[in-house]
Amino acid sequence: MGHKRLLLVYGEHPRFDADWIAGTINDVYSVSSGKSNTIRRVNVNCAPLSTAGFKKLHDVGIGTYQCFQETYHRDTYKTMHPHGRKADFAWRLYAMHRAQDAGIDDIGLGVLFGLFNALFEVLALLYHALELEQKYGVGPHTVSFPRLEPALDSDISIHPPHLITDHYFKKIVAVLRLAMPYTGLILTTREEASFRSELIEIGASQLSAGSRTYPGAYSDAETSRPDVQQFCVGDDRSLDEVILSIAREHGYMPSWCTACYRLGRTGINFMEIAKDGFIQKFCSPNSLLTFKEYMEDYASAETRDAGDTLLKDELDNLGRTDSRLKEKVANLLSRIETGERDLYF
Repeated sequence: MGHKRLLLVYGEHPRFDADWIAGTINDVYSVSSGKSNTIRRVNVNCAPLSTAGFKKLHDVGIGTYQCFQETYHRDTYKTMHPHGRKADFAWRLYAMHRAQDAGIDDIGLGVLFGLFNALFEVLALLYHALELEQKYGVGPHTVSFPRLEPALDSDISIHPPHLITDHYFKKIVAVLRLAMPYTGLILTTREEASFRSELIEIGASQLSAGSRTYPGAYSDAETSRPDVQQFCVGDDRSLDEVILSIAREHGYMPSWCTACYRLGRTGINFMEIAKDGFIQKFCSPNSLLTFKEYMEDYASAETRDAGDTLLKDELDNLGRTDSRLKEKVANLLSRIETGERDLYF
């Protein structure tokens, strides 16, 4: 499809221990395709591990470790997770501490909105981020905010105890963006395409695209399996359709950048340049370069036309503030046209 970053999502089954997960990560990094070459960054969403387990994931080169508390309200958490490993509230709550202790300095928090009062959940999420920053000097690299969506044989998913309206959901996104301007706000395909477009303008900055939510989905010829999917997908557009919308309707530059991760701009190093806005010096040129790769290798003719216009405008914008940088980026864009790949600042 053209993706350069993947999020590998694992279940809570005991089979998915650190060694097994590390093996699958190595498998992903080992795969190469003619156009994309290799996946450049593998992020992981899995059940909380021990510090030693997280160290194994760190050693095989994961990017961000993502784990949602689901709900920060203890009684609700106990009701929703009465048995099994996930029933341990504190073990899950302190997963990010253990990940940091193991050297994983990019972490992603999240709440499943609809289980309990949203005001409480937002405040708890922010305090979680604050505590991590006070202890480790590193706030969350990403924050996710999924809402309960209908799932087969799950009454609570169809009738959420704390229904979140679209208008209130916009408030949640706005508050998170204002409170954590340095953090990537991840918007999943749970939400419908038109509503995702509205949330992009409010503060969402990372989008999944082309997602399927059942095991084996990406090797399945079927485009929808409601009998086995984890939840209903609201935005079933292809990656190219999402990219076209971002570029043409919003005028934003799509980015597949993975440079910071590979150049050591993670954790405290990332936070220091992200919070004062200096990260733009890297993000802006890298977004142009990775977008150019996508257009050369995967984009439809319609997306390429819209993208060429956007690229020219953004390159001109770079030139207004830094003519030497514009010249460097223009040179790298030309090299991509001749077949080079994975060029970055």
